[in-house]
Amino acid sequence: MRFRCGLDFASAVAAADPEHDLLGAGGDLAPGTLLSAYSHGVFPMGLGGGGRGPLGWWFPVERGILVPSEIHVSRSLRRSLRHFTLTIDQDFDAVTEACADPAREGAWITPEVRRAYGELHRMGWAHSIEVWQGDDLVGGLYGVGIGGFFAGESMFHHVTDASKAAMVGMARVVRGAGEHALVDVQWRTDHLASMGVRAVDRQEYLRRLESATESVDPWRRASRGPVSDVG
Repeated sequence: MRFRCGLDFASAVAAADPEHDLLGAGGDLAPGTLLSAYSHGVFPMGLGGGGRGPLGWWFPVERGILVPSEIHVSRSLRRSLRHFTLTIDQDFDAVTEACADPAREGAWITPEVRRAYGELHRMGWAHSIEVWQGDDLVGGLYGVGIGGFFAGESMFHHVTDASKAAMVGMARVVRGAGEHALVDVQWRTDHLASMGVRAVDRQEYLRRLESATESVDPWRRASRGPVSDVG
């Protein structure tokens, strides 16, 4: 399947192959395209080396999700949190730059992707959590928020537990949306499972997505600056 302008994600999702994660290829990263994709459970990632084109659109058969109220914070992570300061949307560009480091294994964030999500951020749809030690940015994550739904795109760390701390801060914000709050992490990994992430099938994911996107947007209610109560 190759999309053209005005991507019809609803039809594509309805006709999705039940055994393959890749939904189609083509299209663009315009704000309207991205927001339509996420609202239908679809996300982009380039099919070429290092995330280069052609642009792929993904709808995983098994989706990794985190219910914010169920995040697992180990005792060792609680101790680490005491040494970090977490902020909201204080340096989105620095977070995406670190996430896009081409030296990282599995790097996929291209300059085009950074520009597209930077535009979403300026429009109020993309957000970041920064993790600091003093004046040093040592970890963080970014993603897209629609109502009480947050699609985590990427995270990084320069010191132990900094990316986990970012997840804790993100969960703290998103759970402000209430009982239907939902975090999408794309695919479940053992690392993410240790934080409370689990896999659900497409049907359950879409039901949760619909409820979450209709919930209050916690990012618009959260104050820019330090994240409180991250433990």
